[in-house]
Amino acid sequence: MKKLYSKNISFVILVLAMTFLFGCQDSDNGKENEFIYWSSNNSNEIDYARQIVKKWNDSHADYFVKHQPVPEGQSSEEVILASVVGGTTPDIYSNMWEGDVEAYAQAGVLIPLDTLAGFMEFLYARCDSSAIEEVRSQNGHIYQIPWKINPIMLIYNKNHLAAINLDSPPRTYSEFMEAGKRFKKDLDGDGYIDQWFGYSEVLVTWWQRFFDFYPLYLAASGGAPLIKDNKANFNNKYAVEVFRFLRELYRNNYFPRERLSARQDPFLSGVIAIRFTGPWEIAHAEQYKPEGFEYDFTSMPVPDSSDSIPYTYCDPKNTVIFNTCKNPQAAWEFLKYSMTEENDLLFLEVTNQLPRRSDLLENVNFDSYFERNPMMRTFAKQAKHVRGTDQTPVLKEVFDLISQEYEACVIYDRKSPEQAIEDAAKAVNLLFLD
Repeated sequence: MKKLYSKNISFVILVLAMTFLFGCQDSDNGKENEFIYWSSNNSNEIDYARQIVKKWNDSHADYFVKHQPVPEGQSSEEVILASVVGGTTPDIYSNMWEGDVEAYAQAGVLIPLDTLAGFMEFLYARCDSSAIEEVRSQNGHIYQIPWKINPIMLIYNKNHLAAINLDSPPRTYSEFMEAGKRFKKDLDGDGYIDQWFGYSEVLVTWWQRFFDFYPLYLAASGGAPLIKDNKANFNNKYAVEVFRFLRELYRNNYFPRERLSARQDPFLSGVIAIRFTGPWEIAHAEQYKPEGFEYDFTSMPVPDSSDSIPYTYCDPKNTVIFNTCKNPQAAWEFLKYSMTEENDLLFLEVTNQLPRRSDLLENVNFDSYFERNPMMRTFAKQAKHVRGTDQTPVLKEVFDLISQEYEACVIYDRKSPEQAIEDAAKAVNLLFLD
């Protein structure tokens, strides 16, 4: 077994051990023609799931679906792990973080979906080849359906940019630095900056890198993987440039080191001009923005030498079938029904999240939605250039190690970008030693 780094016991070892202990137990998911379906506990997704389940049950007497939101817990990931350990998994779960799937696949608790009749034909009709290869397991099977995405982009205050004589948001690192220099202000003259160009959480928490380092790395590198052939692939000029770019933002007080999350929303209150975020920001901004506030979205900034369309992290959540399911083929038929054009439009309308399908902008069935939601069209355009995560069972550990070096270099300026990236890559490679 590979040696795995973790502050505590490895996620994979825990799953494997507990799966062995509880492997002889069957979850009581009812009869063979009954399925338990867990959705996210987000209120909009609960609404969507209830509508889909009702439509299915009203028109499919042979197979009955029971819906419930994933039970409350510290995180949905911990709840799913506990259900795997206890042998109480649902038949279907539609909010699985893509980065967790490989660990569960190697633990043997998921159905290989490519073994189900009609699955691959459906997948190739729905998704582009890059999305399909992104979710392919190390053993060649596919255990997850690419379902929904929320691309990370740059939101900007149009009035703030106009005030510093910018007609458009900065595209390159040097443009970004110039904008930051023009914008930062000491409003009360006490010697401390109290208006910054942008903000990103300075937390070392591994998943925080999905909102700064990782989308910027994908933008700079054209969507390159972090891990390739079971070793670090990010010890390159792109990661170094991203670390240097971010370090300079903090070094020059264009981004604050203090946490602003406890304050009133720093973007809507005008304390910052930009931030990296997803389409969920639209509903929030529309509800709470002050009178006269104008904003828009654009792609992540890129190195000055880049002239290609930037990629970004798409924050994917996918759908899986657990091996406790008594009739995986029938469960797949329900999932296929839930992802028809009609029901993907319902998903868009109810949740304002993007289904991960390749024809969002070409399919006329979605035109009316995007006409009424033009900012979502911006995210749909970006969806042509997105990446999720690499298929490795130690992805959280990978991001944890990167995040530690991020803190040392970017936030506290204790290491050079070159040294920090090299140290992160060396530590990551230790995860894969035999």
